[in-house]
Amino acid sequence: MARNAHGERHVARRLFQLYAGLALYGASSALLVRSGLGLEPWNVLHQGLSERTGLSMGVVLTAVGALVLLLWIPLRQRPGLGTVSNVLVIGVAMDATLALVPDAHGMAVRVALMASGIVLNGAATGLYIAARFGPGPRDGLMTGLHQRTGVSVRLVRTAIEITVVVTGFVLGGTVGVGTVLYAVAIGPLAQLFLRVFAVPAPGEGSTVVAGRTPRRAILRS
Repeated sequence: MARNAHGERHVARRLFQLYAGLALYGASSALLVRSGLGLEPWNVLHQGLSERTGLSMGVVLTAVGALVLLLWIPLRQRPGLGTVSNVLVIGVAMDATLALVPDAHGMAVRVALMASGIVLNGAATGLYIAARFGPGPRDGLMTGLHQRTGVSVRLVRTAIEITVVVTGFVLGGTVGVGTVLYAVAIGPLAQLFLRVFAVPAPGEGSTVVAGRTPRRAILRS
């Protein structure tokens, strides 16, 4: 009985981290939008498509996530609960935050929103990935292309992100200092928060953070 109760608490913690991380990811991305100083690579594309279609960024993010997930089929990738939840939750959280947070006026406020968005995005990444419920659809696309083509993960990721940034910029997405700072900071931040939010195995009594972190563990919304 005690073992079952411990196992249930373990799963409950992982589920909480999954959905808290996804909601925080959407909210942090919305802060970057409101800063007006530059977005994450994929959200440059989402914003550009939103400008062209008239749909909200959250709806576009969800639609693009679903389309990317379809690309998993020929790549023979298997989605997890986290993968499907990624598609469904982040866009809703983003639109909800955009509805609550007004446009920023004044450079100090914009910089504060940008910095907060980047740090919170790193925390969200750590929460979500440490829950271990499967990669986001865009991460699965990256690893799937790596496995099918033999091209390094770094090169595949770089090619994908350059493509989405350029396409999004042409469509009207915002590229700026926030885009550059995000690219530089998200790796170290994600690694830090992966350690902070590491979930111990069911048999472990301690919540000491993991000594190693998953490779390629960067969530892309």
